[in-house]
Amino acid sequence: MKKMLVESLNISLPKKESFYGKEIITGICKQPVAGPLRLGKTCFDGDGVGDLRYHGGSDKAVCVYSLDHYQYWEDTLGIRMPVAAFGENLTISDLKEDDICIGDIFKLGTALVQVSQPRQPCATLAARYGRADMVKRVVDSGRTGFYFRVLEEGVVEKGAGLSIKKRDPLGITVSFANNTYHHNRKDCSAIEKVLAVSAFSSSWRKSFEDLRKSSCG
Repeated sequence: MKKMLVESLNISLPKKESFYGKEIITGICKQPVAGPLRLGKTCFDGDGVGDLRYHGGSDKAVCVYSLDHYQYWEDTLGIRMPVAAFGENLTISDLKEDDICIGDIFKLGTALVQVSQPRQPCATLAARYGRADMVKRVVDSGRTGFYFRVLEEGVVEKGAGLSIKKRDPLGITVSFANNTYHHNRKDCSAIEKVLAVSAFSSSWRKSFEDLRKSSCG
């Protein structure tokens, strides 16, 4: 795995945004800060989400997205992507969903964080870019990003490295979880493998348990 670096550290409190004539209270339009910034159990200082039903909480304390995906989206959408284009707290270089496993533990600045689930793209992301197909595009591309939970609070700043401290022994990648849920929904063996990961977030675990009931009996 290459050296992963925080290329942009992004925060925003929820506020009213107007996307193509549609007004939404959201924290998706995050802005970069140099830091250092304190990372607590549920978020960075100065950060927040607009809809607590689907965002935020300890399992989704930090949203992470790869800088390496930006060129793909600029080519696909034909636009210049803004900073924190996917509402992520951390834009990190040399990061791939194929290499990151649910349950992996990383040192991030002075904090200790753990991968909890893939990022599920939402309607707000679609509204931001005025594209009804945006959620499907993100899911189909596999370029979803993911979330960290915070095991130990600490301080993070732009340029900080993301270093692996402990690999989850089951090796279920973010890509594998995504592919199983979105594309291989009747693969009972894959569903069981994902559910075996103890670090999986409660919301995605519930989704996979429901999927198991509907697909595997």
